Amino acid sequence: MAESLEELEARMAEYRAAISVAKRRGDNVTAGQLRAELRAIVQEYGRRLDEMDDLPEPEAGEPEPAPASESGAPKATPPPAPRPSGGSVPIREQAHQALTILDAPAGPKLIAATHEAFLFEKVVTTRLGSLRRDEERSFTAQPFARPYYICPALSHDRLTPVRGLLAVSTWPLEQRIIGPLGPRADFLVHARSISRQIARMQAAGHEPTLPAWVLLRRFALNIPGAYEGYGSPDPARVTQAAEAEADVHAEADRATRQAAAAHARERLTDPVRMLFGATRLGAVEAVEQQ
Repeated sequence: MAESLEELEARMAEYRAAISVAKRRGDNVTAGQLRAELRAIVQEYGRRLDEMDDLPEPEAGEPEPAPASESGAPKATPPPAPRPSGGSVPIREQAHQALTILDAPAGPKLIAATHEAFLFEKVVTTRLGSLRRDEERSFTAQPFARPYYICPALSHDRLTPVRGLLAVSTWPLEQRIIGPLGPRADFLVHARSISRQIARMQAAGHEPTLPAWVLLRRFALNIPGAYEGYGSPDPARVTQAAEAEADVHAEADRATRQAAAAHARERLTDPVRMLFGATRLGAVEAVEQQ
């Protein structure tokens, strides 16, 4: 029978303790063997987490089935995670809250994972797919009636919406533009933002949720020097590693964003296009010829 995530976590803790004992005794051979076994457990733990991501999301309003116990009887459903006061939060506000934490354009899955990790409420990602169009219609009908809008990130060359990436209208235009280095640069911003959010929670005496640690781990595994692959990532170390790599790309990425933003401000006088992008091929070129 496959071990549960809790059992795997307990085994990882046992191996880490055994490795510490072996190191104190100077038994490097045993410590090396234990590390190899621990890596296998960590890989299994990561594989199980990835399988959980592949499960289909329940439809809005559809309750998730209660897990069965070993005897086959349904287990008692645990109490739900705390939600913000006032009931369910509107989808546009959920997206705004998550994007404010991430501080860079992001896709629906990351927005949903961030909101669940730090704001304790699940987001139905399918609803995020239509949110941008709803926001554009609202802005077109009554411009600037709301304090913010959820809008798309814009491509640096054609200023068209980047498929699947959402941003916040109040961000500087440069922050909403995606150039050749943009995906990696924004990935590092996300990693740094999540690390700092976890550090703030710890400083305030709050224990970060398991989804928050899982989210940080997934970023840390893809940043050189951020994480060794077992235990919980150190938020300060992830932040430092993310900033070190970001410095490598910063100058070129900043230049691309600034040039594209200057071009947009000069050529796109329509506020709808400035927020939601040129929606037709050749739109920018046509504006330039006017």
